[in-house]
Amino acid sequence: MTVKHIVLFKLKETANGEPREANARAMKQKLEALRGRIPGLRHIEVGIDFERSASAYDVALCSEHDSREALAAYQGHPEHQAIVGFVTSVREARVVVDYEI
Repeated sequence: MTVKHIVLFKLKETANGEPREANARAMKQKLEALRGRIPGLRHIEVGIDFERSASAYDVALCSEHDSREALAAYQGHPEHQAIVGFVTSVREARVVVDYEI
């Protein structure tokens, strides 16, 4: 069984002295750097929206984990936690869905 973890982020226009676009690129780089570093994390992909429609979110995170326990371990892992502060400081809104396949 695999667990999918999908998160959409709407970013602030500016945060930490940087525009939304720069923060989106930094978020992508930081999250994708987790690849191969956390046990149970099978795959991670981060996309940046290019449409900029009124209903769009700015960044999408899609990851796959070995199990629910692996997802919980990923969320609590020190390398993931090191990114949480940055993400929290630049995001305006966040929606998430976790499901098994």
